[in-house]
Amino acid sequence: MSHAVADHYDDRAPTYYASAMHRGIAAEVASLAAASAPGGRVLDVGTGTALVLRGLSAEHERIGVDLSPWMLARGRAADPGLLLLRADAVRLPLPAASIDVVTCVTVLHLLPDAVAAMAEWRRVLRPGGVAITATFVASGAPGPAQDFPRDHESFRSPEQVGAHAARAGLRLTASHTSRHDLDTLLVCRAER
Repeated sequence: MSHAVADHYDDRAPTYYASAMHRGIAAEVASLAAASAPGGRVLDVGTGTALVLRGLSAEHERIGVDLSPWMLARGRAADPGLLLLRADAVRLPLPAASIDVVTCVTVLHLLPDAVAAMAEWRRVLRPGGVAITATFVASGAPGPAQDFPRDHESFRSPEQVGAHAARAGLRLTASHTSRHDLDTLLVCRAER
């Protein structure tokens, strides 16, 4: 499945930034990450073109991982100061307890094992570190066709996201819904 996901997002790389929804939710999550760890080390999982990281100031150490080489190339071209790595969400190439904030925007529904990914986030988070996710609650427009499974239903409520996080050793501490363009997203904050 990871090859199908990478291929799909490689194809979308040239136009991904054009999405008002993606730009809006990325800016919101970047603001939450900055408030959670001013000047800290932020990891964006499923970073795509690095919209979240590009929304953070250079005072942060900004690291992104993604499966799509073309998405990563677009992110590098937009901001050469980012460290962008091709990696899977369940095998992060980072040492334990080395990250202040993990962000993951519109990606949970694509992960074959979200609990395993969240457990990996817990591993790389420092004690007291924060994970911030944004998932789709409702979409007003159909997305592009995809030839791989998606699981939106498991992440539509704070209780559902919190249950996944708890199984990974994280504790949900806050959530709210946010409207961007035609989409409503659930933004959750969990702590290690």
